[in-house]
Amino acid sequence: MTTNILLGIGNPLNGDDGIGIYVAERFRKDDWIPFACGNAPENFTGIIRKTRPSCLVLVDAAAMGISPGEYRIIPRDKIEDVSIGTHQLPLSFLIDFLSDIVERIILIGIQPERAGTGEEISLQVREGADRLLYVLSSGELDRIPVLGSE
Repeated sequence: MTTNILLGIGNPLNGDDGIGIYVAERFRKDDWIPFACGNAPENFTGIIRKTRPSCLVLVDAAAMGISPGEYRIIPRDKIEDVSIGTHQLPLSFLIDFLSDIVERIILIGIQPERAGTGEEISLQVREGADRLLYVLSSGELDRIPVLGSE
């Protein structure tokens, strides 16, 4: 049986920065294992290397200059062009570190509206995450727009 992994990244105590955690906590699909990683997705590299998923999806808040709640696949070569949530290690390093054992790694950014200590996730961003959850659950990852291709 093929296994896939979804990593939800972010800080749920900082408003929209917690949207990756929101997605991971709600995502359910056969052959998928979701993890809410917080700010340290690198702590999950051991389980990823052991599992050797065919697909790894990372979901994080990312300032991409689009409407709050909109989401995009961020290509590896555009990661440095967007402001991505708060975490220990740049996601480009994580992707490079895992690329030798994972067939497909997809970084999905969700545009935040606000990120402040103690704030809740904003309504628009939560609604966008719910739309993303529907697409992920349907298995139609190719329906997700790619940043810079629109």
